[in-house]
Amino acid sequence: MKLVMFHLRNEDKEKQRLGVLQNDNIVDLRKAYENILKEGESVRANEIAAALFPAETADFLKGGEKSLEEAKTVLSYIENASEEVKNQCCFSRSDVKLQAPVQEPQKILCVGHNYREHILEMGRELPEYPVAFAKFANTIIGPEDAIPKYDISDQLDYEAEFAVVIGKRARNVSSEEALDYVAGYTIANDVTYRDLQRRTLQWLQGKSVDGTAPIGPWIVTKDELTDPSQLEISLTVNGEERQRSNTKNLVFSVEDLVEFFSGLMTLEPGDIIFSGTPGGVGVARDPQVFLKDGDVCKIEVESVGSLENQVKTTAKAGVTP
Repeated sequence: MKLVMFHLRNEDKEKQRLGVLQNDNIVDLRKAYENILKEGESVRANEIAAALFPAETADFLKGGEKSLEEAKTVLSYIENASEEVKNQCCFSRSDVKLQAPVQEPQKILCVGHNYREHILEMGRELPEYPVAFAKFANTIIGPEDAIPKYDISDQLDYEAEFAVVIGKRARNVSSEEALDYVAGYTIANDVTYRDLQRRTLQWLQGKSVDGTAPIGPWIVTKDELTDPSQLEISLTVNGEERQRSNTKNLVFSVEDLVEFFSGLMTLEPGDIIFSGTPGGVGVARDPQVFLKDGDVCKIEVESVGSLENQVKTTAKAGVTP
């Protein structure tokens, strides 16, 4: 399945919904499940559907495998439903705006220097442990949103990332069982203000500015993407390829990262792990090249899809340079 968050273009973005991409249409899971219950003469169809399919992916994932199975039940129902039901519960892509597929994660855990070629271009040695840092929910924007370029810096850089979404609570999980705790995978851009990142030993300043984590366009569930270890990943800026690698080149695999982070803290449903970026970032080029107003970043990950965002100059940021 491809889980999405969306709202209708003629509605407020606050009226977000949880859906699934099916045959280039978006199925409203809550509305469709409510129909199933009403056909079964349930007197509390609305309340039950709202509880099972809340308007936030992290809350939905807390329902575990039961929630995912019920989502599959909805898709089977829609395939055989009448046109009247489909018109109520399904929307064409042109009628909806896709939002970030997770908007309120408890944690966004990131890894630096995790592709071998990126480590070399940055002049570093292979790390003994993952180089970990964090981003926060304020950084999240969706697949149809603009990346804000604030006047705090001209060194705005891109980082293509294969991202992991946790599906159930994980603590001290071994690498052998790690994928059992994964809900699915998405794409992220770890947008970074390089001069802010490097003005102290800690990277937080350059990584946590509003709008620096485009995510999407959906979460591909692990039953559809069973092996995250051999996926092509690339990034272009205005059609020019800047990054390309394969997840087989990760120093620390998805399994390693789930083991590592769950050994430090309890991972919760909806938590996101950014697994690192390949070589080719703007700061490492000669000459250096940074994002400017109007640039279009497109990240493609095999078996997941593509995430495309345009850079837009914005006057003020929430921080002081």
